[in-house]
Amino acid sequence: MNRLIKEKLPNHLAVIMDGNGRWAENRSLDRVEGHRQGAESVRRIVRASREIGISYLSLFAFSSENWSRPRLEVDALMILLKNYLETELQEMLDNNIRLMAIGDLIRLPKEVQTVLQETMKKTAQAKGMTLALALSYGGRDDILQAVRRIMSHCGDGNLKSEEITEDLFSKYLWTHNLPDPDLLIRTSGEMRISNFFLWQLAYTEVYFTPTLWPDFTKEELIQALLSYQNRERRFGLTSGQIRVGSV
Repeated sequence: MNRLIKEKLPNHLAVIMDGNGRWAENRSLDRVEGHRQGAESVRRIVRASREIGISYLSLFAFSSENWSRPRLEVDALMILLKNYLETELQEMLDNNIRLMAIGDLIRLPKEVQTVLQETMKKTAQAKGMTLALALSYGGRDDILQAVRRIMSHCGDGNLKSEEITEDLFSKYLWTHNLPDPDLLIRTSGEMRISNFFLWQLAYTEVYFTPTLWPDFTKEELIQALLSYQNRERRFGLTSGQIRVGSV
């Protein structure tokens, strides 16, 4: 950790946690066992991110497309989610971590919604780090629900089309309480963003690793952060403009 420069840490780190199923299949285990081990990685990386000093950590935990998986697997994932929220509440409180959830949360089972809302309420005043779980989330769904709400406000006469800016549009997204991610990590070797944060990732740095999520460690997290710190973020400008602006 002493190799990291605190001032150059990403403010918002997002992670696509991929590879649980393959991890299990590689060991001739049930896919659910891969998800159980993936939950252990969540605990490890949340704790490590808090120790390192990340302000916002977003985890793509369950996508809108994941509802199409076999029913037994979906049910097992919901049980794991509920158990995670129940067992990690004290850890969040002890480490000053606020929990948020983003996505079409109404699709979650009622018992999961109840525990989720309770956990968010109990951690609402925490200031050390914000942990955002993307649940029943899809980037296109996020954009579409924002468009529908904007159209409704325009139709009611509360909003004019010329008032719609990027900043205003962002306020209608499920992520309106989060800054855009500075760094996205995707595990398992897949090199795509899989309908995650389509609007929010416009200028996000991306780090791909072949490591399957259950094997992702604090040490590899640090390697990803070091890679990020060695990059020049230009946001459409030239290197010369960036250097002049930093003087």
